[in-house]
Amino acid sequence: MRKMVVGITVVGKDREGIVAAFTNFVFSEGGNIEKVNQNIIKGLFGMYLEISFLKIPNKKELDSKIRKLARKEKMDVSTHYETNSEKNIAIFVSKEPLCLQEILKNGKKLKGKISVIVGTENTLAPMAKQAKIPFVVVTEKNQEKAEAKIIGICKKYNVDLISLARYMRILSPNFVWRYPNRIINIHPSVLPAFPGALAYAQAFERGTKIVGVTSHYVTENLDQGPIIFQDSFKVDPNDTLEKIKNKGQRLEAVTLFKAMKMHLENKLDVRWRKVHIKSK
Repeated sequence: MRKMVVGITVVGKDREGIVAAFTNFVFSEGGNIEKVNQNIIKGLFGMYLEISFLKIPNKKELDSKIRKLARKEKMDVSTHYETNSEKNIAIFVSKEPLCLQEILKNGKKLKGKISVIVGTENTLAPMAKQAKIPFVVVTEKNQEKAEAKIIGICKKYNVDLISLARYMRILSPNFVWRYPNRIINIHPSVLPAFPGALAYAQAFERGTKIVGVTSHYVTENLDQGPIIFQDSFKVDPNDTLEKIKNKGQRLEAVTLFKAMKMHLENKLDVRWRKVHIKSK
């Protein structure tokens, strides 16, 4: 039987009654709760509800009711509809070009549209201009202000998936919770080994014989989100640090693109913090 699946994210100041308010709303609208996840960090509350409807509701009316409830409960709420329509992609970048180059070169293979590129600086703006994709620079050093601007950008372009293409800033729970299992990052290591920004240097110093990369969904815990793909390459004893970096960064680009492609083709499912490949 055909059903409609809706994801609802709720973020705001923690207080009693929030969970009940939204779950009761779902039941009153004839919905069924498929998944629920909630977190509290330093007084910030975040909840993700995945609900389904056998009797398909009117989207505009449902959104209107959710917005009304959000105002009443003083929470920031957004909805995400699981559909087969083309998804909007946002790519977050800093200054390293290889991941962005790979995505732009193979963009037509993605079941989605690259709607906006967000940068921490202007280094990669010419690549966006050549591809005729809007490029927005967010230079604010204050994390709260920077993320407020980025949230606005993502809402403007109705973003479904965010790809961190060597984006060199940490995202806070206030941002991450709004896009559960819809932010994909690439890490220059086979996680959980060699965490942090100096993974290649650590691998070089330790004489690693195989170096890997990991694509994963982003959670509030740095580099600990559900793993999508891992790949590796052999290190020759004569390889310099620069050569290892070059090999790794090229593999990062390919691995990140593969993860994006499978996500957009709805082939990935996250259960109990693990990514499962859906059977046909």
